[in-house]
Amino acid sequence: MTEHAPTLGDFGFAGDDNVVPFEVGALDVRGRAVQLGPLLDQILGRHDYPEPVARLLAEAVALTVLLGTSLKFDGKFILQTRSDGPVDMLVADLRTPGSVRAYARYDQARLDAAVAAGHDAPEQLLGTGVLALTVDQGPHMQRYQGIVQLDGASLEEVARVYFRQSEQIPTEVRLGVARQRLRGDAGQPAHWRAGGALIQFLPQSTERMRQPDLPGGDGDDAETGLSGPADDAWQTARALFLTADIDELTDPTVGTERLLFRLFHEHGVRVYDGTPVVDDCSCSRDRIREILSGFTAEEIVESTEDGRIRVNCEFCSTEYFFDPAEFGDQAPGRTLN
Repeated sequence: MTEHAPTLGDFGFAGDDNVVPFEVGALDVRGRAVQLGPLLDQILGRHDYPEPVARLLAEAVALTVLLGTSLKFDGKFILQTRSDGPVDMLVADLRTPGSVRAYARYDQARLDAAVAAGHDAPEQLLGTGVLALTVDQGPHMQRYQGIVQLDGASLEEVARVYFRQSEQIPTEVRLGVARQRLRGDAGQPAHWRAGGALIQFLPQSTERMRQPDLPGGDGDDAETGLSGPADDAWQTARALFLTADIDELTDPTVGTERLLFRLFHEHGVRVYDGTPVVDDCSCSRDRIREILSGFTAEEIVESTEDGRIRVNCEFCSTEYFFDPAEFGDQAPGRTLN
């Protein structure tokens, strides 16, 4: 088969599981957008989560890839919640450039009671607690962590609070989750989809940087001569961005680039090559053996059942089995002093 050579006017759509950077130069706005498909089916399918839990974790994954793919160095971005709701923990992380893994911890009895009472909105399932966003630059660098309170707000709103408090960059976030059956999939489970987009106002001009609604801005200034009608670039960008609904965010027939065109075509939107994201757990037999090698003899004994040690990865559900004798002097049967 002859490979297609792009010609003038050709446009390659990123498709699912690709984070697309973009900018709207006329409004001094930059951002990223993504539609997730097969990646979510793989992550959620292996755990068989109840639907409310799966929807919540899908939102966390979409937010993680939007934030994590902004890293300009080798490292890891980690999103984690700890709360008092039926879903008391969500963890999603992205290892650069695009390896993603995620899991949720929940109490089935409390979840059933919440659903029966109609208290199954994502913010109700989380309850109160904290959301931690961590940037890990490797073993020789200090971690950066931002913490935001979970107090009944959605992940979308919590993300806005994080940017407002931690980075002081005007930011808007949209997240959406859906289940869809594709044509010809009769009798098959519905596919999970998630979409997300993020925009940030990064003005270059002095006038825009001094707007009264920006951190440090003070509006008109008689000394500098910055007077006249306020520039409403950020307000315009937000108003257009927030018209995106869940169907558009998740619909594969719309796609990321078409959605961005719908939102910003009047001002001109430029997209860049996407970053692919994949379901890729970082666990390995060698890594787990290294952890077990640090166990005391007592801990090796306590971890042994039916003559072997079984370790299950919470992220990818892979099971690893070890012979206690692999750990030398730590092996069960040794006299403990």
